[in-house]
Amino acid sequence: MNMLELIQAATGEMGLSVPTYIAGNTSADAIQQLALLNSVGRKLQRDYDWQKSIVEYRFNTVYSEQRGTIVTGLSMITGITDTSMLNTTFQVIGTGINTDCYIQSVDSATQVTLNQPVTASGTFDFNFCQTKYIWPADYDRIISRTQWDKSKHWEMMGPETAQEWQWLKSGYIATGPRIRFRELGGYFQTWPPISTNEYLGMEYISKYWAISAGVFAPDKYALSADNDTTIYPDELMIAGLKAAYFSVKGFDATEFGADFARQLSIAKANDGGNRLLSFAPGYPDVLITPANIPDSGYGT
Repeated sequence: MNMLELIQAATGEMGLSVPTYIAGNTSADAIQQLALLNSVGRKLQRDYDWQKSIVEYRFNTVYSEQRGTIVTGLSMITGITDTSMLNTTFQVIGTGINTDCYIQSVDSATQVTLNQPVTASGTFDFNFCQTKYIWPADYDRIISRTQWDKSKHWEMMGPETAQEWQWLKSGYIATGPRIRFRELGGYFQTWPPISTNEYLGMEYISKYWAISAGVFAPDKYALSADNDTTIYPDELMIAGLKAAYFSVKGFDATEFGADFARQLSIAKANDGGNRLLSFAPGYPDVLITPANIPDSGYGT
């Protein structure tokens, strides 16, 4: 059902005046019904990891190798070939550069200012490595243990705690073969700085649950057009709207609330399927296991 059909079904079941349209309707009741329906949708989005809300996210790490000049005690790198791709999400590694040194500002087409003074003078090659990545616009929350370095086929380690993160960025032993990550400051942050092109991937929960007409995936955070649809079962949205409407009107919403709880339980149980758990699991027969080893002789 689309937005209009959901509200028409709910109002019909409650014995209310059934609207012929919702978007642009100036009736106080229609405005409230739309607001309540959107409230139900937003709360459901936060309540459970619905399979239609799960997004696979992929991106490549970004870095730039450039030559520049530094002077001991100063915080600038000058004579850079091109600063157009650089910004404050980049760390710098190279001769005379301290650990955890970020670009503080891009001053011109050839100069950047760092957040720490350098400890050497001369012209050297530097690696500018992006370590802070902006999430997509629909990002809501992370799904643990889905973060992988697909180039090396290794799971990324994290999310790190605040204490672990500062230990990594400040201690003597701060790097290793595995990429570590943390959500911090609205960014997906990686450590150590990566001066190679790595293909990273993970899954997250999207905040989008409403679907525009003609679109086949959630693309917005609220219903706004009469032909918008949702990722949730129709009966769940109808039950949620009835329970919410009766509640805000001060009526007894006990029965409608119980129906909504039942519909929510059914929807969760049927969303994406579930694994079967055996009370008598057996050994798999794909590879050699203890079940294939003889009691004696060991095949000799």
